[in-house]
Amino acid sequence: MEGLMSHSSNFLLPPSDNNSSVSLKYALVILNQNLPKFTPLLWDHAHIRVCADGGANRVFDEMPLCFPKLNPSNVRTRYKPDAIKGDMDSIRTEVRDFYAKLGTKIIDESEDQDTTDLHKCVAYIRDLTPDTDKSELCILAVGALGGRFDHEMGNINVLCRFSNTRVILLSDDCLIHLLPKNHSHKIFIQSSVEGPHCGLVPIGMPSGSSTTTGLKWDLNETEMRFGGLVSTSNIIKGDIVTVQSDSDLLWTISIKKL
Repeated sequence: MEGLMSHSSNFLLPPSDNNSSVSLKYALVILNQNLPKFTPLLWDHAHIRVCADGGANRVFDEMPLCFPKLNPSNVRTRYKPDAIKGDMDSIRTEVRDFYAKLGTKIIDESEDQDTTDLHKCVAYIRDLTPDTDKSELCILAVGALGGRFDHEMGNINVLCRFSNTRVILLSDDCLIHLLPKNHSHKIFIQSSVEGPHCGLVPIGMPSGSSTTTGLKWDLNETEMRFGGLVSTSNIIKGDIVTVQSDSDLLWTISIKKL
């Protein structure tokens, strides 16, 4: 066990309301699904924003809908991604040209068909991040849930492939991230924006022993596996949840309508 790992969804709060003890540097990845309504908030938290291929279409088409009283062209200029990366089979030509003229870096990796667009973007952000800052890096991926199930599973697999990097998958309804087995975990609940429904799901292998506090139905050295018990539809009971397990777990919690 390598020690305690703390988690907080303070990125769902306006920066002025953020008094969390968990201080991280955020990066944002936009995938090719409907953008959550809180995407502009995540954008403002992030120090780098990368679109995964067709995610650029989503930013171009949907960001102006978040600001119906503003000129769409001004919104598109304001929310310009730093880079667009992927196999470029989904991005529209006019969208690619629009952002390229604004200075967005276009990175065509169509020769790599063995990794997903999310994988490519996470690797790119990690490569840009100095080693001294990697422990504070947290990558927020919107559009990662919903749509085709195989895409969702591919995105969940990225959590496992980059288990030493904080990656959080987000939709309008929930978030998912990995709780690596080599740490104990303390999750600070932001009750104004998330909960009460939550779940813990073993990933990669069964859990022989998982223990929690802060849930309505806590686990006490409980075995979890597919084909047996998994902790879904649980309920947050307090402001802090603790988790310890002998296997990697997926943590998911509902997001309130912001």
